[in-house]
Amino acid sequence: MSLNPAQIDFGILTRRSLFFVVLIILTLGNLFTLFRGLNSPQAMEQAQIAREISRGNGFTTKMIRPVAYYQAEKTERRTVSLVGFQDTYHSPLNPLLNAAVFKMIGADDPDAWQMRENQMIYELDRVVAMVCTVFFLMAIGVNYLLISRIFDAKIAAVCAILMLFCEIFWNYSLSGLPQMLMLLLFSCGMYFVYRAVEAATEGRIAMTPAVIAGVFFTLLALTHWMTVWIALGYIIFAAVSFRPRGIVGLSILALILVAAIGPILRNMGITGTPFGTAFLTLYNGLGSGSEIAVMRNIDLEAEPLVLEGLLSKILRTTLLQATDIIPLLAGIVVAPLFFISLLHPFKKQSIANFRWAILLMWVTAAIGLAFFGITTLPLDPNQIHLLFAPLMTAYGVAFISILWSRLDFVASTPQLQNFHHFVIVFICALPLILSLPQKVRIGMHLRDRGGVPHWPPYYALALNSKISGLKGWVADNQVVFSDQPWAVAWYADRISIWLPPTREGFSKLETAAADLQTPVAGILISPSSHGSGPISEVADRYRDFTPMVLDGRVFLATYPPGIAIYDKAPRIQEIVKRYPHPQRLVGMDMLYYSERAMRAQEQATEQ
Repeated sequence: MSLNPAQIDFGILTRRSLFFVVLIILTLGNLFTLFRGLNSPQAMEQAQIAREISRGNGFTTKMIRPVAYYQAEKTERRTVSLVGFQDTYHSPLNPLLNAAVFKMIGADDPDAWQMRENQMIYELDRVVAMVCTVFFLMAIGVNYLLISRIFDAKIAAVCAILMLFCEIFWNYSLSGLPQMLMLLLFSCGMYFVYRAVEAATEGRIAMTPAVIAGVFFTLLALTHWMTVWIALGYIIFAAVSFRPRGIVGLSILALILVAAIGPILRNMGITGTPFGTAFLTLYNGLGSGSEIAVMRNIDLEAEPLVLEGLLSKILRTTLLQATDIIPLLAGIVVAPLFFISLLHPFKKQSIANFRWAILLMWVTAAIGLAFFGITTLPLDPNQIHLLFAPLMTAYGVAFISILWSRLDFVASTPQLQNFHHFVIVFICALPLILSLPQKVRIGMHLRDRGGVPHWPPYYALALNSKISGLKGWVADNQVVFSDQPWAVAWYADRISIWLPPTREGFSKLETAAADLQTPVAGILISPSSHGSGPISEVADRYRDFTPMVLDGRVFLATYPPGIAIYDKAPRIQEIVKRYPHPQRLVGMDMLYYSERAMRAQEQATEQ
């Protein structure tokens, strides 16, 4: 049947077309003109794990935490090989999906996707970001369908626009972190939760949609272990709200436990603990943000978890989540109005009941983060509050719409009926709009070289180049100690150990590497260490290696003639003698202390 032109709403058609045009422009602009490469350690770790999976090496990593080596060595009671080292820190789903993509594009070939000497952005970074962006755009679509079902198409459209113009969502999309995959799975799960709530309010059995939602929450838990706390909230809600009472909740719990059996048994075999190295993220919350310290320690017993003042620590982290709720909810200012909307008696029972499911899941997530830690720093890997942002935004917009419609001047002036929507969109989109001009100018200036890297601290070419970079200086069977081992593993495709804080820890790992016929080639120092904070914090974090970490900065500060201090520290004199040749990778900001003298010209000759 053909539609009469008079039946076509050209206003709706125009608005939707404009939305998709803006979506395409923002997507292509962020992935190409504005893209600066990955800038999250955890994202680079997962990317290089995905590459190892695509090569058929299983869930192994080239980025080695000293504490993970300690756990493996203690469990196996022998020296553990650094080649094919098993990772127990990351959840499996995101690396597995990226591995499938890498396999399709041939990224499993070590010689493929090599950077050119005039290139500044690693193209595989763009591939990883593209996968995340696809998940983000799919999440917008799922949330539009869900919010249309809960409220109406108008509120759903406003929420879709707010998601599209949310700078924090784009930052996570381009970071390579699994948050956008998590957002998609969570949104799909919540769609079926609402279907189950609808069935329950109508007196029907909600078993099927409730269990399907449980499947999505199980996949969510396999994407990030912290989301188990969200699943816990859903299990409690399902056990109370859906008939037969308790059966639905137990079914969902069984799904999650079955999915967890494999990872738990694997972790037990590698580390001797059911939760592997990932459990040590507990130090972020209860250990007052000391996860980095424990991960770089070669002896876990030397860094005990202090539980004194446990309640005060949990309370402090909980209050942080309450006081910083706007940035935690992706910076969408209307999202926290969800909590006020809990006081409003929505006429439709399913809408009223569904918000309690959202609240319960958010509360259990907040409790989990109180234990494991959360910050408002950009790209916090534990950021799971933003998963709730679209739905909370929908309730916030609906609540404002109800109040707005009750104003007398709005009731008497139909032209103002949707004015509040424009105000909300303008306020929430302002951060992205204001930041775009500067980003576009920078991106266009270096578009012929692929973009501007996240320097400091990351400069992919310095690690990936076979002529003038680490990849060409270090053999496949050699190991590099570094303050950014995730970048070495991803860009240089070489085994890298996180630089321990003490001479003893370094020597122990160095000896193990030599015994395993994977000798240490050198030590890489970058802005990840000397640019990580005030000198007092750097000194406290890197202890024995502080002179080596600050060597480049001191040399620049005293130039000319430039004074080197890395060889003047008594504690690491013997180590310095084994790696006496500092090679400049990016000026004095990124130095590679090698066992032998090397020059780019020599490498070019060898090539």
